[in-house]
Amino acid sequence: MNHRTRIGIVGTGLIGKGIAIEVVKQQDIELAKVLTRRDLNSMGEYPFQDVLTNSADDFFEHIDVMVECTGDVIYGTEVIDRAIKATIPVITMNAELQVTTGSYFAKRGFITEAEGDQPGCLASLHENVTAMGFKPLVYGNIKGFLNTDPSMEDMKYWSNKNGVRLDMTTSFTDGTKVQVEQALVANGLGVGIAVDGLLAPSSDDINKAGAHLAEEAKKAGYPICEFVVAPKAPPGVFITAEHDVRQKDALRYFKMGEGPYYTILQNFHLCHLEVMKTIRRVINEEKILLNNSVNPTVSVAAIAKRALKIGEKIDKGIGSFQVRGEAVDIKANPHHVPIGLLVNAVLKKGIAEGEMITFDDVELPESLALQAWIETIEAVNKVSVGN
Repeated sequence: MNHRTRIGIVGTGLIGKGIAIEVVKQQDIELAKVLTRRDLNSMGEYPFQDVLTNSADDFFEHIDVMVECTGDVIYGTEVIDRAIKATIPVITMNAELQVTTGSYFAKRGFITEAEGDQPGCLASLHENVTAMGFKPLVYGNIKGFLNTDPSMEDMKYWSNKNGVRLDMTTSFTDGTKVQVEQALVANGLGVGIAVDGLLAPSSDDINKAGAHLAEEAKKAGYPICEFVVAPKAPPGVFITAEHDVRQKDALRYFKMGEGPYYTILQNFHLCHLEVMKTIRRVINEEKILLNNSVNPTVSVAAIAKRALKIGEKIDKGIGSFQVRGEAVDIKANPHHVPIGLLVNAVLKKGIAEGEMITFDDVELPESLALQAWIETIEAVNKVSVGN
């Protein structure tokens, strides 16, 4: 009766610190450990010094639930592997990791994305609207801006202005982040995409955009994940859905319009402030909100932003000025390299601007993340990738 659930957080950036601040306010849970790779002597500004550790052994010895928010696919995969092997439930706010290695872990233990970022918010909204009898056709993400090839100068300016890492700022701007998020939603909710790279219409009228995308979903014959570029719209998510025609008069009265498509908008997503809802869900219900599923159908491929040369090194694909990510159908693109795996990668071939990078084009260092992806892709496609 007196047990307090011990929460461990991996990551000390904006999200990790924000989650920690909320966790320590709770009466029935405690912030037990925070695992970081940073030098502890350099972290005098961190508000909870007593829980910081560089030791994974120390970390896992003292926690009951892990929240991973490193933003790092390779390192995050290694840490989650330890948690899964220790049967510790894993909550992530790392869609990039989920679409790369999340399915590997979904087969082995408890892993869920958190509410707060758009994928978790869409999963929560899905539960709400389907409980009301709606039949979703479009799972929509609202993006205020898009520049698929931004300049280094602009990205440094916005990175400094917003206090967000350069690679993250670039990933948000060039569309990689939203492509990753929608791939995760597609896999987690068992829906699809209309086209590789997504349709991504531009409109500040979310109702009209939702109706247009609903028509595309009807043509495709299945619900789709999409995003709308809408500079004047709120930074949230939406679902466009159908409903029983017998509810048409009631929905009109409820100011939902004439139908046949109804758009339900959540006009915010508050990142780490919403994570406590998922922590409660895991502790009280032992229920997954969203993960990449054991049988994913969508991945995020790396597309060259410019011509790339033989021998050129890609330090980190996500947020780079060399490549950007596009959501793609896995079976139609079985040899693509997920952008999350492009870390310390060396090109074996020249790549033209706009070309998709495949396993034949690049040399990747060995990692658990690479092994996890190969297992996943071979299960999906029944083909061998790499050498």
